[in-house]
Amino acid sequence: MIGRRSERATVAALTVAALAGCAPAPDARDALNALFEEDWSARLRESPQFATSVGDHSRNNELADMSLEAIERRVERRRDLLRRLEEVDVSGLGAADRINARMFARQLRASLEGFEFGGYQMPLNADSGFHMGFARMYRPMPFRTPDHHDDYIARMRALPAYFEQQQAHMRAGIDRGFTLPRVTLEGYEDTISAHIVDDPQDSAFWAPFEDLSSSSLDEMDRERILTDAEEAITEAVVPAYQRFYDFFVGEYLPGARETIGASDLPDGQAYYAEQVRWFTTLDVTPQEVHEIGLGEVARIRAEMAEVIRETGFEGSYAEFLEFLRTDPRFYPGTAQELLERAAWIAKKMDGKLPSLFATLPRVPYTVEPVPAHMAPKYTAGRYVSAPYNSTQPGIYWVNTYNLPSRPLYALEALTLHEAVPGHHLQNAIAAEMDAGPEFRRHDYLSAFGEGWGLYSEYLGLEAGIYEDPYSNFGRLTYEIWRACRLVVDTGVHALGWTRQQMLDYLAENTALSLHEVRTETDRYISWPGQALAYKMGELKIRELRTRAEEALGADFDVRLFHDAVLANGSVPLDVLEELIDAWIKEQEL
Repeated sequence: MIGRRSERATVAALTVAALAGCAPAPDARDALNALFEEDWSARLRESPQFATSVGDHSRNNELADMSLEAIERRVERRRDLLRRLEEVDVSGLGAADRINARMFARQLRASLEGFEFGGYQMPLNADSGFHMGFARMYRPMPFRTPDHHDDYIARMRALPAYFEQQQAHMRAGIDRGFTLPRVTLEGYEDTISAHIVDDPQDSAFWAPFEDLSSSSLDEMDRERILTDAEEAITEAVVPAYQRFYDFFVGEYLPGARETIGASDLPDGQAYYAEQVRWFTTLDVTPQEVHEIGLGEVARIRAEMAEVIRETGFEGSYAEFLEFLRTDPRFYPGTAQELLERAAWIAKKMDGKLPSLFATLPRVPYTVEPVPAHMAPKYTAGRYVSAPYNSTQPGIYWVNTYNLPSRPLYALEALTLHEAVPGHHLQNAIAAEMDAGPEFRRHDYLSAFGEGWGLYSEYLGLEAGIYEDPYSNFGRLTYEIWRACRLVVDTGVHALGWTRQQMLDYLAENTALSLHEVRTETDRYISWPGQALAYKMGELKIRELRTRAEEALGADFDVRLFHDAVLANGSVPLDVLEELIDAWIKEQEL
């Protein structure tokens, strides 16, 4: 089953062919593809880190120029690209070209809108930030020759200038009140201080040099590289983080705003409305999303009540949640136990995949703990894609920090979302797309991606993964958690909710540990709109599946439906609806 790309390509081709409205126009297609290629080349040039991640290693010794002047140059380039794109008549092109043009225009417009709102002045949120990823920037880089190691060392040397540029933007944000809320930043400095070390070999940046003695490099090269690496960490990396720490504690925290809603930012209502449209890929208002969330919470609460009755528990819903949060049987005793349980669930789901998918990717995945320097403020788990065209796997990260906050009853849902059939399957298949412009292969839209992840949790029911009422309740608490996000995100950013209202709503309606309730609340406050993607995307995918089942009846094949959903990579939900409607018509022939 693995690697049946021809079958996936057939599904994609049939879907696109069914959408095609008229004969292609070569001149328009050439013009369109020229714009795609021009932008792609510019992106690789402007962001050496991104270039490395997609397999272009020509500038592995550099970091992006994040000065205001460089950002403005990029904005002007994209503005010109959008103008020229709008001059291309795509009406005579086939469906694939028209979809590519729509998605390209969407990217360009979002980039321009983000600049106008000053989004670059807030390069972090409550669980991540520009400074966090550098400790793993080695992962997509080759380390076979002395030059490869020198490239990485040069990148470490470039960190101070990069950090100073970001700090300049954050200062500008302070000046105009465009900052993260102070309440979400408690303990955030730990993500910075973790990289301020006395011994360079204690640094997370030292990882590529740990096994240098077993490499094929000659002894002279090894000695020089190790010396250069120690000096780069001591002279560049640690000072960069130290200065950022001093800035964060001395300037940013005191200057961070006291308010928490996005509507309190400069031009905040328009900013949040744009975030809602971007993350949902739908033309919906915050109030509409809020009402959808309330309806979903009520529906799922009723289903949860049925599951509680199955357990035989006698007591109220609140008492059941307290039981789940406090009974030791539901929590791992060690980090190794948590990792092994997650790996077992993932492997069990691996065996179910052929019954749900006609096409599986070639790239495997592994299970690892969230890196220690990130874990305290990080979510329960996350998927990290394999570097493009590399020999490395995808990674399902499991957070082993604060074990009493990591319930085992929710681990099935988490694993299905982050690993298989969730983000690993989705991202690996997208990376193996056979055709189309490069930007499509590497695009990620949260409504599609996170919607698929939540839908994947639901697929665990069909696969028999939830073996007892407690794990099924864990699935439901994850689903209601995503429904609650629709309520609390719009509540705080558009409807004037307080942080305590958010905490109370999540604590009363989900079985999340209280630690997770706090970290998730701060995540939603600091990242307006992103939390809406999950439930809105899942609702659309389930709606389309129901439509296909009703239209095709006994001819409905869930394996082909899933292939049709994933075959075209990450797409806006309105585009997905068009693709699936076309697929249904094709199946009816």
